[in-house]
Amino acid sequence: MHTVAVLALDGVIPFDLATPIEVFTRTRLPDGRAPYRVRVCGATPTVDAGAFSLAPPWGLDALAEADTIVLPGRAEILPTPDDVLDALRAAAGAGTRIATICTGAFTLAETGLLDGLRATTHWVAAGALAARHPGIDVDPDVLYVDNGQFLTSAGAAAGLDLCLHLIRRDHGSAVAADAARLSVMPLEREGGQAQFIVHDQPPTPRGSELEPVLRWLEENCARELSVEGIAAHAGMSVRTLNRRFREQTGTTPLQWLLRARVRTAQHLLEVTGHPVDRIAAQVGFGSPTAFRDRFRRVVGTTPQSYRHSFTSR
Repeated sequence: MHTVAVLALDGVIPFDLATPIEVFTRTRLPDGRAPYRVRVCGATPTVDAGAFSLAPPWGLDALAEADTIVLPGRAEILPTPDDVLDALRAAAGAGTRIATICTGAFTLAETGLLDGLRATTHWVAAGALAARHPGIDVDPDVLYVDNGQFLTSAGAAAGLDLCLHLIRRDHGSAVAADAARLSVMPLEREGGQAQFIVHDQPPTPRGSELEPVLRWLEENCARELSVEGIAAHAGMSVRTLNRRFREQTGTTPLQWLLRARVRTAQHLLEVTGHPVDRIAAQVGFGSPTAFRDRFRRVVGTTPQSYRHSFTSR
């Protein structure tokens, strides 16, 4: 039987902790057998889980006996105790598979085992993970990343996606599909984490000379605008406008404008029933095809799929 050790550390997020416990313990093979044994492990006798505390029945020594270790996220990004890091490195050295949910990626990153690999975490924490561990290729757009021995997933519901993926790896699509039905989840969700990211524009210092230009662009994003026209409105040369944008927003005027159009389109998809082609015209795209291509590039899914996910019926 495959042993899954779920490691609970102080600050563990209860949802992340419960997800692998529920998914793996309820999985069944076609003959009715349970393929997984789940053990909740801790580095201390009592673990603070915020709204409650728990007493893990297993200690760190159980990690050495596990086939898979799952690291749930923690409410705060805190340093991981050395004995935990040593136990994880030892398990990895023995070939144990290690998967993380949400900010559990920070714990695995501290071991150095993710260096040189692609990884993900909750989109809110992706920038912090990349800054703290520059040796990791952090992808904030996906639901999970499978590197073989080491797997990472985004936050909350993405932990379900990861667990179902592991079951499919271990026992095939039919067993995973049954587990998905019990979890009331699709076996594969369309799109990635990118569709949940709030795409705010880069902050611009208040009182800067670009502030009125950006406000004007937001209000006129549906118009056909060129960089020359934007520069003329701002009373700058094209060269100066481009330089100011790079310095103050980190992007170009047209790229900023395209992002503003996509963000406006997201709002219209959520609050109106307008056809996608009409929304494309409303936000200033010359053709529906160009709109769909840009929307997918920024949001990670199609306008119709986005509307399906974020519109109440």
